[in-house]
Amino acid sequence: MKRRNVVFKEQPGHQVVLFPQRIGDRIPEDHPVRLVDRVVDELNIDRILATYKGGGTSSYHPRMLLKVLFYAYLNNIYSCRRIARALEENIHFIWLSGGSTPDFRTINDFRSRRLKNQIQDLFAELVRLLNRLG
Repeated sequence: MKRRNVVFKEQPGHQVVLFPQRIGDRIPEDHPVRLVDRVVDELNIDRILATYKGGGTSSYHPRMLLKVLFYAYLNNIYSCRRIARALEENIHFIWLSGGSTPDFRTINDFRSRRLKNQIQDLFAELVRLLNRLG
């Protein structure tokens, strides 16, 4: 039996940079994560911002956390632990969060305390914005 000369693509498993310098280059322009990013940038979050007192340690920006939550919900991910894991493993979540990795407690606290009595209004505004964009 004659063996063919098989050539495999190189697998640089221990390279210094796992992703390209611009992670966004790996995400198509028409990907839903870009729509979530753009639409949440237009939401009025003044009521959420008013829940922050200032002082103490710095906080993750509420707009970033909203983007992450809305994108997670779009992908049927509701568990704070699963969202936190996606922020470390999923290229779309990494791009959307700018590489930030809030833990599951931070995500849960934001969702349960900061968004309390506001999530319905934010979803309604989100739907109106999406409708306006067609």
